[in-house]
Amino acid sequence: MSFDPIAIVGRGCVLPGARSTAALWSLVADGRDAIGPVPPGRWRVDESRILTRDPGQSADRTWSDRGGYVRDFPPSARDPVFAWPLDAGRQAYAEAGLEPGRRGGAILGNLSFPSAAHAALAEDHWMGRPRRVDPRERFHSSQPAVQLARALGLDGAASYCLDAACASSLYAIRLACEALHDERADVMLAGAVNCTDDLFIHVGFCALDALSKTGRSRPFHPEADGLVPGEGAAVVALMRLSDARAEGRPVLGVIRSVGLANDGRARGFLAPSVEGQVRAMRAAYAQAGLSPADVAWIECHATGTPVGDAAEIRSTSEVFADAGEIPIGSLKANLGHLITAAGAAGLLKVLGALEHGLRPPTPHLDRVTDALEGAPLRVVREPERWQGPRRAAISAFGFGGNDAHLVVEADGETAPARRATTSTARAPIAIVGVGAKVGALESADAFRDALRTGRGSRRAERVRLPLDALRSPPADLEAALGQQTMILAAALDAAPDRLDPERTGVLVGMQCDSEIARYGARWRSADDADRFAPVLKAAGVLGTMPNIPANRLNAQLDLRGPSYTLSADALSGLRALEIASRALRTGELETAFVGAVDLGCEPVHESASREVLDEARGGDAAVMLVLERLDVARAKERPVLAILEDDGGFETVGPALAARFGHAHAARGLLELAALALEGRTATLRMEGLGGEWATISVRPDPETQDLPLGTRPARRYLTLPAHPPSLLSA
Repeated sequence: MSFDPIAIVGRGCVLPGARSTAALWSLVADGRDAIGPVPPGRWRVDESRILTRDPGQSADRTWSDRGGYVRDFPPSARDPVFAWPLDAGRQAYAEAGLEPGRRGGAILGNLSFPSAAHAALAEDHWMGRPRRVDPRERFHSSQPAVQLARALGLDGAASYCLDAACASSLYAIRLACEALHDERADVMLAGAVNCTDDLFIHVGFCALDALSKTGRSRPFHPEADGLVPGEGAAVVALMRLSDARAEGRPVLGVIRSVGLANDGRARGFLAPSVEGQVRAMRAAYAQAGLSPADVAWIECHATGTPVGDAAEIRSTSEVFADAGEIPIGSLKANLGHLITAAGAAGLLKVLGALEHGLRPPTPHLDRVTDALEGAPLRVVREPERWQGPRRAAISAFGFGGNDAHLVVEADGETAPARRATTSTARAPIAIVGVGAKVGALESADAFRDALRTGRGSRRAERVRLPLDALRSPPADLEAALGQQTMILAAALDAAPDRLDPERTGVLVGMQCDSEIARYGARWRSADDADRFAPVLKAAGVLGTMPNIPANRLNAQLDLRGPSYTLSADALSGLRALEIASRALRTGELETAFVGAVDLGCEPVHESASREVLDEARGGDAAVMLVLERLDVARAKERPVLAILEDDGGFETVGPALAARFGHAHAARGLLELAALALEGRTATLRMEGLGGEWATISVRPDPETQDLPLGTRPARRYLTLPAHPPSLLSA
């Protein structure tokens, strides 16, 4: 699979100590850091109740309040999760000299934990206080990208957010490049924002034993003792290289490739896999038609966790074994770990280095870790002039096994640009597996029966999982959100046999679950904290992570293709389906699990939905479709439930299920499509999402339809879990 060069024509950032890319370069070139104590009032809790210096007494506590914080950003009417990427995007647009109204969109990585405003909205609701927060803040999982595109007049290409943990921004850049390759857009903004309730981040990383006890971010240092969280936004403006040159835009760098992979069934969600990282790196060089020896700098993921840094040194050493001595660095020593925004911020650092012909130092390194001994890698500890080809790589390796590696170069290193010719021939896509949990209906068969008889069901009370088939410890699943367990149950029902692990990916539409904010309410509550949530432990952190609804299936079935969650409000599952269909048609994937989940009966969501969406009744639903190209499914002699096309010219229908099944917001679009397929309809579904986005997909029965299993996965024993935690309103 080849990758046509994409031009970076603009840059922007809102980062710790850097409100612009010029300020970022100054900070980096000088070897300074912007890490410090939490700004006063940020956590909304007396710090003496939450800070501890005793690692043995760390339950519901954090060892440090230090982080890479954005300070002195002007107050905004909206939460910074909206304001920061808007500011960064405007910077990028201005540097590119672009005018409003271009054909394009915005794709952002977004850590889909509750924002500070979302947490406050939930706490006000549970505690019966007058509401202080705009209910639109509940929809922060997707809307930062939509609002950014709208503000800059970009239209015509889909805008959405995704969560691939620490690799999110490079995944977003890759998807934006694909929109340009396919000529669905002429300009794309891509990058990420990380702006959550920071109290949860600090206590959560402490519960995972990943937080630095000293509060120092020291990647590659022998005394590194963990990561230091950071926050901010970083955005680049992208165009096809041929178009950028034709229009006389500044070409600040040229993206040659972005390699993606997942660890699959590795040692655990938090244990990095050398093999997965190697796959992502090798995919990048294969796409670009380059060798690792063609790179003269690597901006590493390196977060300062001893296990993670050592694994990255091993994987990078394996790929670059024949490349000589490669200079490396890590921005996390300057800013902390920006999580979703880490890769894009690293790209901005590299663009500055290419522009100035200077490799900047990684600070705080009086000596380096023994893991580098014998490795073909050299940490740059003092500024040095750039030597060798003006080409660099950025790695981003995330929780849940999400791996990404981007190759970028100065414009002069690039061969003459050619028009993108990526083949996305509209081959029909087959549904070869389906699982559905809709309200109290626990199988796709039960859902189909309800469709036929006119029955309905809104609320799920339980989730049943086949105990003998599970790869996750039951105790971990007991601590997980219902959105994680419900989509896992649907996926296990849908999963066919004969999967190629390295060419099977997982994409799940979802949105942030307000129930996560129970932990913040626990820590901020003056009394009766236990009614909100239990003590936060490692399993609870994993059970709330917004990328895990997809990545738990990677671990369950050892699937190693690109996998992540995606947020586009009611269109979340349909956007996931569009992306997966492209990957199937280009041959990047052979099989795709495409799902969507939302427990819309949650009270905070229902309250906000009534005001923002005019949706009176929520619904709980998880749906999973397994897709292959029709010719691939035929060759495997698979039963086919239905055939999907981009637009078959059939009768157009809109959403029709809410009266019986409620509004399962993020799952709504894919649930409507699954219903059409299960009923054997021939139709074109057209739906509008929040913010004026649209999605269209056609479905028709397979003329050679065979019986497709639609029941629950048979098991001798089941693990039965509640779909929702106990109500706080009746407590």
